[in-house]
Amino acid sequence: MQSPRKYKRVVVKVGASLFATEASKLDTGLVNKIAKQISDLIKQGKEVVVVSSGAIALGMSILKLASRPKRLEYLQAAAAIGQHELMHVYKLALNKYRLNCAQLLLTWDDFLGVRYANAKHTLNTLLKLNCVPIINENDTVATEEIKFGDNDRLSALVSILVGADLLIILSDVEGLLDKNKKIIRQVDKITGEIKSLACSTNKKICVGGMVTKIEAARIAVEGGVPCVITNGRKNRIISQLTNNPFCQGTIFLPR
Repeated sequence: MQSPRKYKRVVVKVGASLFATEASKLDTGLVNKIAKQISDLIKQGKEVVVVSSGAIALGMSILKLASRPKRLEYLQAAAAIGQHELMHVYKLALNKYRLNCAQLLLTWDDFLGVRYANAKHTLNTLLKLNCVPIINENDTVATEEIKFGDNDRLSALVSILVGADLLIILSDVEGLLDKNKKIIRQVDKITGEIKSLACSTNKKICVGGMVTKIEAARIAVEGGVPCVITNGRKNRIISQLTNNPFCQGTIFLPR
């Protein structure tokens, strides 16, 4: 088990299924709880990067759409409408703790060449300034060829980009369940058997599910970053995991 002292830089992925209800309403109370935990961690000298879904879900709510659009242009439009609403909620929540936040919208191209270095420098500078980066996929311009398709993979790539000590994927599940519906606490190697345990998710408001979470964990651990998948509604879950990532959910360890 790694020493808790080593978990200084943490990437937290917040899934749309967490704070978006069936009606795609944003749970501002949950965002406020996340902001409080981030504030506490920064006071401890830690650094936090947030990868947050929710823009499309919020856009759907504003547009009064009952289900997630299938056509790309409608997804882009919903994202354009919902993204500033999402950032506004984070801004209000973090301002309560005298913290600034910054918006970064990324596509696959931003993880290549000079743009990769630029994104890395920007994130490192923001963290030095005690500013909380809020990252999302740039759904307003993404195409089928370059879009990540979910923020699980994006969070894994970001964790490697910033040299994170830990990736926490918050969702509405307790972790990876075995065939007997019991939580697998630790995964040392992602095998075909582990992948077969993945399940689907609610496609009305989000994409992804356990399939993409396991894929994200694979990307992260291959980059040397341990990854935890757990229920984001648990009390002080981010603070708990940053101090001891083995205490909740399922942890995937680098080989």
